[in-house]
Amino acid sequence: MKNNLFFIVQIGLALMAFEGFSQTGRPAAKYVDATLGVAKYQGTLSLSYVSTWRLGASQKLGIGLGGRFTSYLATNQYYTTAPAKLTSGSTSPVIIFQDNIEANIDTFLIKSPQVNSINASIHIDYQLNKKITAGFNIDAIGFSFGGHRSGNYLNGGTSMMVNAKPTLFNILLISDNDRGSLNSEFYLRYFLSDQWGLKIGGQFLFTEYTTETKVQQFPEENDRFRNKSLLFCVGLSCKI
Repeated sequence: MKNNLFFIVQIGLALMAFEGFSQTGRPAAKYVDATLGVAKYQGTLSLSYVSTWRLGASQKLGIGLGGRFTSYLATNQYYTTAPAKLTSGSTSPVIIFQDNIEANIDTFLIKSPQVNSINASIHIDYQLNKKITAGFNIDAIGFSFGGHRSGNYLNGGTSMMVNAKPTLFNILLISDNDRGSLNSEFYLRYFLSDQWGLKIGGQFLFTEYTTETKVQQFPEENDRFRNKSLLFCVGLSCKI
């Protein structure tokens, strides 16, 4: 909980800093994006609104804040134990370098997961030339919603059916410390005109379900299960 509060404060300070910059610096460029992501038995539709400020003498570096709606639909997806203290035995920042503890990880198979999320997002891009921009974005904080799903909880040779729903609260922390459903993209954008651009890249998406009971018992009780998806994505951008 302390880590959650710390990161919420950081995000709040960043938002205030950008708001101050927008009032004293050059006007922000505002974009609306529509993006489709596809992978085997998985798909996403994302809609985002972003304000981007150009920095530096050359104005090539852009930093932005925005909001994104992501809808994820799939079939037969395996969700695994989510909390970092179980997957890695730690919640410290160095867990990104630690191996998973396989004995602590159980599986939750959902036949037809469908998760919707609305998150504030952070954006960074760099103009390679007048037409092409390389960029990265990631969801920071928000909430998820979607229908209840029945899935098969798997633990070794045993299994049981259990109901679950998308984890409500989303927050970007570090690696498996993350909570909820979060979207991120690496992409190249090609501007067809001053207003319109095409985007192509990769999308890395966390979706998470919370079971109605704490079905996992070892090494401690747990009800959160996460799926990590890598998707190819294409999109259309409009400057407004």
